[in-house]
Amino acid sequence: MRVIRVDDDPEYGVALGSILVSLLEPAEGKARDFNRWYERDHFYAGCMTGEHFFAGKRFVATRDLKALRYPAASPQVPDTSIGSFLALYWMERGFHQKAEDWSLERVLWLYEHDRMGGDAKRRAVHASFYAHRFAVTREDDGIPPEVALDHPFPGIVLMLSERPEGVTREAREAWLLDEHLPSTLPGSSVAVCLSLDLLQLPESSPAYVPPDEGADRRGLEIYFLDETPDAVWPREFAGFGEAQEKAGMGRVSMAAGFIPTLPGTDRYVDEV
Repeated sequence: MRVIRVDDDPEYGVALGSILVSLLEPAEGKARDFNRWYERDHFYAGCMTGEHFFAGKRFVATRDLKALRYPAASPQVPDTSIGSFLALYWMERGFHQKAEDWSLERVLWLYEHDRMGGDAKRRAVHASFYAHRFAVTREDDGIPPEVALDHPFPGIVLMLSERPEGVTREAREAWLLDEHLPSTLPGSSVAVCLSLDLLQLPESSPAYVPPDEGADRRGLEIYFLDETPDAVWPREFAGFGEAQEKAGMGRVSMAAGFIPTLPGTDRYVDEV
């Protein structure tokens, strides 16, 4: 197992600094329209053409995968049963503000030019920027976080959590690195785990939501798997919430598995 911290010198020059997470739910009967608009326009025009965005990938949660989610609701995600399409974007370390400023200006421009989906109606379930804190690879020479989106992993798991009052970020990090991950990663399907801190969206963002109580105690782990989430959920993820609460490190706001979309096709749109 290897721990890679955000302030470690990059081995080859490019380093992951922050991440944009966009979890969306298409309106009923509009999954195909949404998938095509997002894949063939917004994925590129809204993010990937921007300076300092260096990787991106789309994922989907089928009905069977959504049935595994827990809890049913939380302050961070009022209804965890929705949120079928996920997009993740990697931004280069040291350039978050430039990338964020560009993306907000770009979205406003797309609205002005009628490039925000038209009939592809949808709603945001969870959309935010996150600061990358550390990555853990199962192997000492494992897949680095910078290329995790480009590697053909069969699935990922998002684990949104909120720390209790009085528990510091450093305390939870120590629990993850010293107790939880060393006991769960070896021999598991998890090849890479990224740990992230929530960054508040600026008020100018179309998806802006005023911060509520506890927002500063929220974080996210993204697990990249060698198998699909449903194949390993009972033994590797179903008990995470209970283990975290027992350790006094917080509650899960949403545990959710996803598989990659198949670009250029409408695969899975009738399964969400």
